[in-house]
Amino acid sequence: MKFPITHSAKLERRRFLTNGALMLAVPIHTHAGSKDASNTQPKRLLAISNNLGFLPRHFFPDSSGVDYTPSRYLSEIAAWKHRFTVFSGLSHPACEGGHSTENCFLTSAKHPTSSGFRNSISLDQYIAERATQETRFASINLGINIDKAHRSLSWTRDGVLIPAEDSTVRLFKKMFLVGTKSEMQQAMSRIQRQRSILDDMRESRNSHARTLGRRDRQRLNQYLQSIRELEQRLEIAERWVNASKPTPTIPAPENITDRSQFIEKFGQMLIMARLAFETDSTRVITLMVDAFATPQFQLSDDTLAETDYHNLSHHGQRESHLSDLEDVDTQQMKLLNRLLTSLSGTMTEHSTLLDETMVLMGSNMGNANTHTNTNLPILLAGGGLRHRGHLSFNTENNTPLANLFVTILQKFGLDSDHFGSSNGSIDLG
Repeated sequence: MKFPITHSAKLERRRFLTNGALMLAVPIHTHAGSKDASNTQPKRLLAISNNLGFLPRHFFPDSSGVDYTPSRYLSEIAAWKHRFTVFSGLSHPACEGGHSTENCFLTSAKHPTSSGFRNSISLDQYIAERATQETRFASINLGINIDKAHRSLSWTRDGVLIPAEDSTVRLFKKMFLVGTKSEMQQAMSRIQRQRSILDDMRESRNSHARTLGRRDRQRLNQYLQSIRELEQRLEIAERWVNASKPTPTIPAPENITDRSQFIEKFGQMLIMARLAFETDSTRVITLMVDAFATPQFQLSDDTLAETDYHNLSHHGQRESHLSDLEDVDTQQMKLLNRLLTSLSGTMTEHSTLLDETMVLMGSNMGNANTHTNTNLPILLAGGGLRHRGHLSFNTENNTPLANLFVTILQKFGLDSDHFGSSNGSIDLG
């Protein structure tokens, strides 16, 4: 029997679907999972993207294989040459549009400038949904100088932006400072309210599901699956409210609010990422370096860049702009070297943090000066992988970057042979 859809039913249908969408847009950074009871090494991922990229001529080596000669930038991390792989000839197919691709670096969603574009799930959230991790945060999403309302590396399965945390002080507080009794009660109340909303959504579904068309029923089924997952996350969140927090091994960071202190902010955030891994607060971290939103910045204590980062990237072969870009790119590679050194020097129960952590660094921009999104600068370090020096793919007919994401998923022990636009994987042992 068909039921007529009255004006009231239409309103209820719209209200249900709207409320469901809003509820599912709220990220809950906890995850149910079994603790590593075996003696296997934990798997970790730190994914970093600078949305204006690097000068290609100083990033890519001229030769390939394990015996390549490091490029100008890679010479800054040459001490780790056998602990990372650098890639050329990778990109996301049909992910074009210059700066518009920045939100797709970890999703590989196609045609971000098209009408009605909707992003897809990012690599970190895919892992957070599926990996068994007993950590307070299933993932942590960070940013530097980030326009957090519009840019992020982390996206839900429904293509909803997860805002980045851009304050190391707030991050430190979330990870290590115990709240007052009142704050803990408020946190528990929020969880109970969220559960109540889920209950209301389920009742609304039972009352109005029969008035929905086929397409809306499909959407409804997706919502119901998400509701079940949210219920599991809320259950774990409730457990963590009263759980003790780890003791940090460093003092609380100072708050850097000056956006011109770009390198200092970047370095501070990398320290916090390492600390999050060391205390096992999470095993998945993303970090968007929002160079696009970075104003004229300090290259050193007494030297300012000639202009803001975005204008520098459109250098037009001007020597002054190229010199500043080479300087800031080099400093970022020095920060990466410091991070790898720190991870290698931090012992864990099984090995070192570098052995357990895959550090992915790259960009959605192959060449910011010309707005190209092919031949992306990509390197992957650590993680106990069998690194292969410089893996050179076809720089004209690129290999999907998502193939590397499949390799990362498999290293996490996930039974995944496809992600985004992948058409295979990349053998790193």
